[in-house]
Amino acid sequence: VARRLSLRKHPECHSMSGGKAIEHLAQTGNRQQHAFRLPMQQYRNCDFSFSGLQNLVNKVIIQKEKEEGIQEGEILSCVKDIAAAAQHAVAVHIIQRTYRAMLFCIKNSLLSSKNATLVVSGGVASNQYIRKGLQTLADANDFALLCPPPRLCTDNGVMIAWNGIERLRAGLGVLHRTDGIRYEPK
Repeated sequence: VARRLSLRKHPECHSMSGGKAIEHLAQTGNRQQHAFRLPMQQYRNCDFSFSGLQNLVNKVIIQKEKEEGIQEGEILSCVKDIAAAAQHAVAVHIIQRTYRAMLFCIKNSLLSSKNATLVVSGGVASNQYIRKGLQTLADANDFALLCPPPRLCTDNGVMIAWNGIERLRAGLGVLHRTDGIRYEPK
């Protein structure tokens, strides 16, 4: 969405990653200007998919470009509203699917009823809007929410290393010998 909105050209966002730019612009946008249908509502499972949402956002962008008489790559006057609506739809989709997963785990006794923890990492955990929604979800269901600091949520290598440190500290899945491990460099 950030790429399609050409946010690198936006004066407030030229040095930001796409996700950070969406989050920044969404803060002052009106999410109610565009109501994006949530993805996969017909599926009663815990899967995530954002391709349908991406297509819906792209259609709105094309429509707005025509209405404003601008070419693809130029900044729309409603860019903040589109960012806010897209971010909200992503957040609601993630929260709904996460809630289903929590219910599934509780129903099937996969989690202890005490000290249940929701762990969120990756780029999604660096978005404060989404994190706040997940915190509300966790609080409402007596789960703790655990997220790495945002500075560790933007780089996959750092996230993998952080996970490795935590596993090493806990003594989980640590190999003390590498004999018999096969690998093939790309």
